[in-house]
Amino acid sequence: MKRLQRLAKRSTIVTDPKSSALSTRMSGYQSILATRWQTLSPRDQLALLLLSAFLLLFVGGYGGYSVHQAANASKNEYQEQVADYFWLRAQAGNIDSNALNAASTADGVDTMPPASSISALLNNSGIADAQVIAAGDAVQLSFKHPSQAVVSGALGKLEQQGWQFTQLSMQQDLVTKAIQVQATVTS
Repeated sequence: MKRLQRLAKRSTIVTDPKSSALSTRMSGYQSILATRWQTLSPRDQLALLLLSAFLLLFVGGYGGYSVHQAANASKNEYQEQVADYFWLRAQAGNIDSNALNAASTADGVDTMPPASSISALLNNSGIADAQVIAAGDAVQLSFKHPSQAVVSGALGKLEQQGWQFTQLSMQQDLVTKAIQVQATVTS
């Protein structure tokens, strides 16, 4: 029996004084609110109930609407990302095979002679009748094309693949506007 009394004393001592103070304070506020509510006229009580219900519905409705808008925006963003992913997968066939070959032969072992690889690069760039000749460690090339965009794109691809220009001559025919290019490149 004494043992139970000691346990009962411990359980009353163990309670948190902060939680009991909080509960007494809350019960005090509740009693104050209850007495003030009862002192209101029935008409004021009804108006306060209607106003509280309207406020609750307005806040709840707006919160639900904003959550719904955020969910729709997230869904649309996800669908755009999925569409971008599948578009990129569809573009895999359009990757320049010469660029892939250059990346795969970056270890120094070329599968094609330099003149042949430059000729293939120029053909893929849209320059059909290029003259490409190997001259020792350098490669000499000469071609004519009417579009400056195609010419600059082809020369840019040569630089991207690691070719350095040691000599470059570009002239434009005044009548046909074709650009004549003569160059010497080294790797």
